Amino acid sequence: MKPGLEPGREAEVTVTVTQAMVAWFEELGVVHPVYSTWAMVRHMELASRKVILPFLDPEEDAVGYSVSVTHYASTAIGEKVTARARLLRIEGNRIICQLAAFNEREQVGADVAVRAERALGLSRRTGRVEDRRFVLGLEVDVGQRGV
Repeated sequence: MKPGLEPGREAEVTVTVTQAMVAWFEELGVVHPVYSTWAMVRHMELASRKVILPFLDPEEDAVGYSVSVTHYASTAIGEKVTARARLLRIEGNRIICQLAAFNEREQVGADVAVRAERALGLSRRTGRVEDRRFVLGLEVDVGQRGV
């Protein structure tokens, strides 16, 4: 990992909610025509990835591991959502961020726990880790509302 990753570093992702982001299931179809929890988690994870991405060496990558989220409010198709990540602290081999999501009116989600692993020796051809001895756990804190 390159030097310079410091607490306070932030990243965000802003999207306009589309039909592809609503709550639906293969067997049931659309169950709620609003921004889904899984889409929110995806955008929060992308924001946290953007925090660390500039600091990964070429042979490193980060992959998601686990997620826990609370979805507070709905957002309709056509409205904007911003997912934010802020690096709170680094504890040994763990990078801890606080995450939140907002629409144009209010906070829609937070209290996210994401654990990822930074793996060295990633094969560019297969996308698989060639040397599993080099793994760094990244954990995103279950924290207070807001970023």
